[in-house]
Amino acid sequence: MINRKLAKILSKRYIILATMLLIAALGLVLLPSYQKNETMTAENLLAKVINPERYITSDILADKIINRDPSIMLIDVREPYEFNKYSLPKAINIPLSDILNPDYQGYLDQDQYDVILFSNEDFKADQAWLLLNRLEYKNLHVLNGGINGWYHTILNPTKPTEDMPNEAFEQYNFRRAAGLYFGAGIKAKEKKVVKKVVKKVVPKKKKKKRKPEGGC
Repeated sequence: MINRKLAKILSKRYIILATMLLIAALGLVLLPSYQKNETMTAENLLAKVINPERYITSDILADKIINRDPSIMLIDVREPYEFNKYSLPKAINIPLSDILNPDYQGYLDQDQYDVILFSNEDFKADQAWLLLNRLEYKNLHVLNGGINGWYHTILNPTKPTEDMPNEAFEQYNFRRAAGLYFGAGIKAKEKKVVKKVVKKVVPKKKKKKRKPEGGC
């Protein structure tokens, strides 16, 4: 009964979020700079908004970073002072207020990378995702839960209880190991320590552009 109630609440919140994003998206058509994107209909945008595949979980992202997946580009859309305090490895800082700056188009309009947008939670990253979709940029994703979700999932995971299935313990062990990899400072020693490797990220270059803060 509790699980059903929780599912209904989460479903309702998701529908509300999708509706808000759709309303915001429709408002963008009033801007002259967006009128040329006639192929992006309200139905197409709604389909993208409610598609859960546009999100990537902290577990999947951590695994990609640890295994040096060359197909991802991390874009931190928070303010520079937040970025300078803490961000994900090799992330590039492009604040939401600058997301439409032509100087950053080579980083965001990608055909060779999966662009993963993140903020403290989902709100700013969702806004950035929405704006870039109106420009019909491809391969855009949002880190589910943002930096706060990353902290609670990877850097400070909750230990499963004894009545949970083996999968929960396997996931917890992965998160503890990942926490060590990312410098969480977890006191418990791990049997296997993963050597941290710095990955070079090369943006797509259409023309000479100013390099934003962060990245390589």
